[in-house]
Amino acid sequence: MTRRLSNPGAGRRGMRVALLAAALALAGCTSLIPRYERPEPPVAATYTADLLPGGAGTTAAADIPWQTFFGDARLRTLIQVALDNNRDLRASALAIERARALYNVQRASGFPTVGVGVGGQLQPNPKELGGGTSQLYTAGLAVPSWEIDFFGRIRSLSEAALAQFLATEEARRAAQISLIAAVANTYFAALADDELLAVTEQTLATREETLRLTRLRFDVGASSEFELRQAESLLESARATLAQQVRQRALDENALVLLLGQPVPADLPPGLRLADQQLVTDLPAGLPSELLTRRPDIRQAEQLLLSANANIGAARAAFFPSISLTGSVGVASTRLGSLFTNGTFAWSVAPQMLLPIFDAGRNRANLAVAEADRDLALARYERSIQTAFREVSDALAGRATLTEQVRALNAQSNAEAVRFRLADLRYRSGASSFLDVLDAQRALFQVQQAALQVRAAQVQNLVTLYQVLGGGWTDPASAPPADAAAGSAGGTPAAAPTSATATPKPVPMPGALPPGTETRLPSNPVPPAPAR
Repeated sequence: MTRRLSNPGAGRRGMRVALLAAALALAGCTSLIPRYERPEPPVAATYTADLLPGGAGTTAAADIPWQTFFGDARLRTLIQVALDNNRDLRASALAIERARALYNVQRASGFPTVGVGVGGQLQPNPKELGGGTSQLYTAGLAVPSWEIDFFGRIRSLSEAALAQFLATEEARRAAQISLIAAVANTYFAALADDELLAVTEQTLATREETLRLTRLRFDVGASSEFELRQAESLLESARATLAQQVRQRALDENALVLLLGQPVPADLPPGLRLADQQLVTDLPAGLPSELLTRRPDIRQAEQLLLSANANIGAARAAFFPSISLTGSVGVASTRLGSLFTNGTFAWSVAPQMLLPIFDAGRNRANLAVAEADRDLALARYERSIQTAFREVSDALAGRATLTEQVRALNAQSNAEAVRFRLADLRYRSGASSFLDVLDAQRALFQVQQAALQVRAAQVQNLVTLYQVLGGGWTDPASAPPADAAAGSAGGTPAAAPTSATATPKPVPMPGALPPGTETRLPSNPVPPAPAR
């Protein structure tokens, strides 16, 4: 409907009436989105492993900044480098920007698009009206097509896009938590490899000396070829172990470089030994229901569930009439040359309502798809809760048992060292054979390796517990500085926070031997042949 008016005031009043009608229609918008109620967690009310000895702290892991949790200044520097340069984390941040832009695009669909339009119309006149052609040129502001969201279709899509945007934010937080844990565990694996290399190199030197002495005794007839070949076998076994550990150390270095997103910096501060790592060990497990708000991956799954639920509202709205409005306001003239000089004020409003009658089942199929997507998102949400419950339970079981395992292996290592010295003395006195010495040497090397590996597993398990409880994500503005949050490289503890819920200080790992008490192989375990 297009009309030219000689009275501009009447046109303006008509436009105000149209806008008022549209506003009233918007005010009556309803939402067809199903009411959302958070599902009950499909897990037990408590952790079974939580009944075992564990942390007694009061500060949740999610409230402990990673700068406080890790006491090694070298590790904190590596984590910060990874947060600044890791490409996966950078991709997660870019995904947030994309989701934000998509949400803004969808949200803009609820507002009319206003533009400047210039058009012309040329059509023949009927012969009854004298024939010829009539011309009409218009210019002004135009609203191409504005869907009035009477049944909430556009608003439902906007809520779905908003939930998608919030889900990408949670995904970025989950990616940061995983990155911090990966850097820490790779760093601790490298420390364990360094200590294993030191033990293996020492063992290799000892076995080389053993072979040298055994060959001298064999050359003078004081030893059999059987003993010589045993010494050679032990030496080659140590060399094979050393080659394997050198390779594993290189693999850990490569993994760390990938996590950092750049080569390992050369100006890193001094680090701590594996046994001296200062980590916050008092991490309360809490209740499984607390994971719903503590873990970003669960919150991400819930946002995706909310998005799928909102899409059902949009699919339901498609069954109802869609109301759109097209309009313009400006000037009109029968001559192009006088359009902007002697043109007449004109306006047009063209409302349209479309009620679907037959669509071959398209709307019903779209609703079925939306409901299936919601059920699928619900299953994934519940699966994420069950996975989190299992991860926390596993980490709690590790915390409760690895400390005792480390203590037992340290005690066994000391016992094997004593057995080796006694075998050495018995061989010197002729009371036992050379086989007893080699067997004690082999057993001591094996238990030393096992003790180091379990010690690394203990530290890594604590990092994993911190991760699965939702620790590692803090607002950079609220996180304390690294040097203030944790002690220096020498292990000086941080100052206690002044808040009511003070963050626990890092403490040395339980079950580890004090520095300097680790067992060592004697430098010359094989003495000369006893006098006969």
